[in-house]
Amino acid sequence: MFNSFLSKFKSLFSGDGQTLLSPSSLVIDTLSVDNDADHNRVVFSPSKSTRATKAVKAPTTPAPVINPQMEAQAKAMLDNARRLELEAKNKEAEVFQRLKSLDEKEKYLIQKERSIDLQQTETKKKADQIDELYRKQLEKLENISGLDIEKAKQLLMSSVEKKMSNWLAKKIDETKDDLISRQEELAKEILSDALTHGVTDYVAEYTVSTITLPDEKIKGKIIGREGRNIRAFEKATGVEIELDETNDIRISSFDSTRREIARLTLEKLIKDGRIQPVKIEQLVAQTRADMDKILLNEGKRICQEVGVYNIPVDLIKEIGKYKFRFSYGQNLAKHTVEAVKIAVALAFELKADVNTVRLGTLFHDIGKVINDQEGTHVDLGVDLLRRYKISEAVINAVAEHHEDKPFSSVESILVYLGDAASGARPGARYEVHEEYLKRMQNIEEVAKSFPGVTSVAAYQAGREVMVIVEPSAVNDDEATVLSQNIADKLEEEAKWAGQIKVTVIRELRTSSVIVGSKINKSAVKNEG
Repeated sequence: MFNSFLSKFKSLFSGDGQTLLSPSSLVIDTLSVDNDADHNRVVFSPSKSTRATKAVKAPTTPAPVINPQMEAQAKAMLDNARRLELEAKNKEAEVFQRLKSLDEKEKYLIQKERSIDLQQTETKKKADQIDELYRKQLEKLENISGLDIEKAKQLLMSSVEKKMSNWLAKKIDETKDDLISRQEELAKEILSDALTHGVTDYVAEYTVSTITLPDEKIKGKIIGREGRNIRAFEKATGVEIELDETNDIRISSFDSTRREIARLTLEKLIKDGRIQPVKIEQLVAQTRADMDKILLNEGKRICQEVGVYNIPVDLIKEIGKYKFRFSYGQNLAKHTVEAVKIAVALAFELKADVNTVRLGTLFHDIGKVINDQEGTHVDLGVDLLRRYKISEAVINAVAEHHEDKPFSSVESILVYLGDAASGARPGARYEVHEEYLKRMQNIEEVAKSFPGVTSVAAYQAGREVMVIVEPSAVNDDEATVLSQNIADKLEEEAKWAGQIKVTVIRELRTSSVIVGSKINKSAVKNEG
């Protein structure tokens, strides 16, 4: 193709009798590249004027003169044509190669798809054959055994259960034998660990509370002139004050509530510094009025120590009374804290309901602090807890902790064990203190049984009794007779040896109020 194009191009410049072409008569009409895959070529065609000139023979003229500039342009055009033809051939070869690659990939994918379809068909066919073979085998087994599938399953399960039951029974017997041989050892370990948890740092004050004075001068203020302050304090609080050479003051009384009121009042007096009979009486009355706050604080402290929260405030106050209550010489607060810790430790070991055990042990003796109702402490405690809608499981534990009823749960047994472990340990309880408290209470009750008596306080283990009477109900002569009558009755009902001194105090106080403005007017008149 290119050679023909070159020959045509050279013929235009040949000098063999042809007409001389001028530069303006040579026109390149078309120089195009066909992008078709089968017809990529460069076409050169002369203009019509050139064709016409070539058709008409010109007269013979001298040889043409070739312009060097035109020849250079023609060569450049030829080079460009060759380059374009080469690029076209390269593009054509690349396209052919890509088409060939796509054809091969298409053939591969078609073949792969056919292979997969064939494999799926074969797989389905084999699965159907397996199902058919399985069905025939089941039918053959059923015919041979005379059992259907469900009956065979039941037979197999019963056989397995029989074998397993024998194995389990054997293992259970072995475990029981092992536990029986080790039960005492395990019980000792569990109980010793639980008792270790019951160790408390709570110190119970039985009959004496101690206060340390900041300096020696305060002791003189407490005694007062001729002992009037200490006598006023003992009279107002119903306790006995003991002083010695040290800076410690001991407050002695069998009634822990009185002793606590006296202790708090004395601390307030020491802090205030103004110690006189009137101030003493005011602070004692104020402390008695604040007794609810004292009980609430003590109840909160006990609840926090055993890990109990969010219970009614009135129940917390009742728990606060534990500090001032003794049972067979054992302080009820200390006993409760010990019992809770022991029972909770056992509950963790036995996977029981820890919260039920904790609350049941905390409330198990709450009936002992209810003094205004008749009944056993168990019945009183159950009624109180039902009033505050405590859970039935806790109430049952409280009702059963003395084995008055059969145990209804493991938690009830653990509450009983915690109570028994705390009360039965050596040194926890002693009858002497309990008898002492009963004797002191009996003395005061005998003295209070007489009309006109407002308050009674027993001192010195019952050997001295102070009786305060209402001055409007008992005159001086009657007070003398009253002291003798109380002494006679104590002598009749006394079940102990020793002398008892009865002191009856009748005190009449009168007060008048003077208006300040009248005093000022009279003073002005006197000055005038």
